[in-house]
Amino acid sequence: MAFARPLLRRPLSGQLLGRRGVCAGAMAPPRRFVLELPDCTLAHFALGADDPGDADAPDPRLAALLGPPERSYSLCVPVTPDAGCGARVRAARLHQRLLHQLRRGPFQRCQLLRLLCYCPVGQAGAQQGFLLRDPLDGPDTRQALLELLGACQEAPRPHLGEFEADPRGQLWQRLWEVQDGRRLQVGCAQVVPAPEPPLHPVVPDLPSSVVFPDREAARAVLEECTSFIPEARAVLDLVDQCPKQVQKGKFQVVAIEGLDATGKTTVTQSVADSLKAVLLKSPPSCIGQWRKIFDDEPTIIRRAFYSLGNYIVASEIAKESAKSPVIVDRSQLGGTLYRPLHPLGGEVCGTGLLESSHSSQDLE
Repeated sequence: MAFARPLLRRPLSGQLLGRRGVCAGAMAPPRRFVLELPDCTLAHFALGADDPGDADAPDPRLAALLGPPERSYSLCVPVTPDAGCGARVRAARLHQRLLHQLRRGPFQRCQLLRLLCYCPVGQAGAQQGFLLRDPLDGPDTRQALLELLGACQEAPRPHLGEFEADPRGQLWQRLWEVQDGRRLQVGCAQVVPAPEPPLHPVVPDLPSSVVFPDREAARAVLEECTSFIPEARAVLDLVDQCPKQVQKGKFQVVAIEGLDATGKTTVTQSVADSLKAVLLKSPPSCIGQWRKIFDDEPTIIRRAFYSLGNYIVASEIAKESAKSPVIVDRSQLGGTLYRPLHPLGGEVCGTGLLESSHSSQDLE
């Protein structure tokens, strides 16, 4: 991926130039990246051994974000395709913690963008991350990032990449780790163009991260949270009291949807009074007091909470609809109440890269 020579302001070190062929070969299998640009469009690139012959031309927007005179860093949270539920929860919490830290201190002057690392063949295992663009190329930014890396003692440990241009105007990424307080370069690879995949890279991860195929999948997520969210155990106990098979009664069930603060509660109460119907809410009142707690958690935990709330509501509907009409004040996540959520449903909207939260939260 050759960039225009005016981008080159600072040559790479001789050590990197001497090792680049060996390092690039060590980066197998190659992974690809998708970067959400400030205008909400996407730019794709790869590292290392990808063959750029069938790829699109280099994206000048990408070159402007990764090349000099400013300095760009990537920070991704690793998670393997076959990672269990516990590993995905830990990765999601680390990603959220990094987001909060990257908005403070020396990072406040930097531009923070969304970054996703994924396998090129459409497999699950996408890694959430960030691109940090330092307009001053200050040593304090690099040092603060390395301190962040060193502070992550438990798995998964994030990967820190640093982008630089060589004398030919080509971009490279150096990969760093911190071991025993020492900064170690563990890889480097050339940035090469990559075509846009036919299937968005988040789609293979949807069944295990934001939409759950059944009750047990959502339940497993909250089981992993009981050690740091005591309310998760209470939610699980309520779910376990619900029958696994429910059937709607003979009376009508009406779910009224709408954005927050648009008058749903007023309308649902009025309709319920007119029809002499039972009024239910989703999430149900028995767990509704914990919404704020779970809304502050990463997407995978938040979605599991609302998904399990649907099963509780479904049980309530089955019981009440046998005696009278039922009005439901929203059905969370846009799914139905009697079967699992559609894998492409819910609130995964816009670019769908990282924004899949119940409430709008920037960069989450």
